[in-house]
Amino acid sequence: MLYYKRGGENENLTSHDLREGLYSVFGNLGSKKKVLIIPPDITRFYSRAGELTQMAWKYHNEAVTDILPALGTHFPMTADEIKRMFGSVPQELFREHDWRDGLVTLGTVPAEFVKEVSAGKINYDWPAQVNSLLVEGDYDLILSIGQIVPHEVVGMANYNKNIFVGTGGSEGINKSHFLGAAYGMEKIMGRADTPVRRVLNYASDNFAKNLPIVYVQTVIEATESGQVTRGLFIGDDIECFNLASELSLKVNFQMLDKPLDKAVVYLEPEEFKSTWLGNKSIYRTRMAMADGGELIILAPGLSKFGEDPEIDRLIRKYGYVGTEKVLELVKDNDDLKKNLSAAAHFIHGSSEGRFKITYCPGKLSKEEIESVNFEYADLTEMIKVYDPKKLKKGFNTVNGEKIFFISNPGMGLWSYKERFK
Repeated sequence: MLYYKRGGENENLTSHDLREGLYSVFGNLGSKKKVLIIPPDITRFYSRAGELTQMAWKYHNEAVTDILPALGTHFPMTADEIKRMFGSVPQELFREHDWRDGLVTLGTVPAEFVKEVSAGKINYDWPAQVNSLLVEGDYDLILSIGQIVPHEVVGMANYNKNIFVGTGGSEGINKSHFLGAAYGMEKIMGRADTPVRRVLNYASDNFAKNLPIVYVQTVIEATESGQVTRGLFIGDDIECFNLASELSLKVNFQMLDKPLDKAVVYLEPEEFKSTWLGNKSIYRTRMAMADGGELIILAPGLSKFGEDPEIDRLIRKYGYVGTEKVLELVKDNDDLKKNLSAAAHFIHGSSEGRFKITYCPGKLSKEEIESVNFEYADLTEMIKVYDPKKLKKGFNTVNGEKIFFISNPGMGLWSYKERFK
């Protein structure tokens, strides 16, 4: 059921607007005795989920007993990150999700269904795993808060991804990531109806009906003057997701007339500390890049490859290689068979030899960057040429050369018309 909708390409929702919409839904739902809030982590800082979480906590007060950031495979949030994102919300309410332990399997999506939706590329079943808190916490409201934006694994981020991946387990996350990669990320990104989403929807429809989940979805556009909230959609089924996805495509997806010969992406150091996250610069721009072009990634906060120690080790071991090579590696190596999300990530982070990827890291060496099959350039020198403080979003001319600048790859998707069909 759709509880609330407000959105449009020219909307600019204020804190008052968000509070008014959220509280109107809470009023209609009635008082609650025990509430779990599932927001994103610091990597979705601009989603306004932190602000909405604060509003929900103030409204329900002592009924909010637990806040479980949807970490997926990410590192737990630090106290400073929690304070930055969630303000005055008491830190003792926050719980750490462990994607390898403390899980409940709600049910299993059959292999026949996975094979059908993947056009025969994948033939395994999929476990609908969630953090045990969701099942054993005896909540009468589970509030899933997040931002709808194009995504490399599932097509459009959030909705039930926040549950089955954000609070999911290793097998479910691994298999869903590999499903998306094997099917083809360029056939997935920017689309609400994808093989991975169909698997998640199967799980919602068949295994999670008894969980009192209400989804709170924002749509945010990155503009020259900052982040603008274009929509708020609240509901307990797919309708709120579909409406938000339609709006997100209008404000988060830039369609170009011609492919880009050179693109420069800046990764904010507080948000992007690993290539696991920083490779959004590759995922979100790959459909816009010209064959033989160059993608330059300015990454002052980059200090590691994986958010998880084991995945970091695997990235260092195998590097970012194309689809055919990854499929061979998975067949021949047990450590990759057990970590299919890492294998999918190797595919996502490769240009398949189409264009050059040059990383300019703040805290990784030239040897480390080149060992995983990226090109390296010195950050200090490159920022002198491509100063993110001076570049405007979109096309710029630098030393007589035309480049395309992106200040936050997590806020959008870019393609040229012929590639997105």
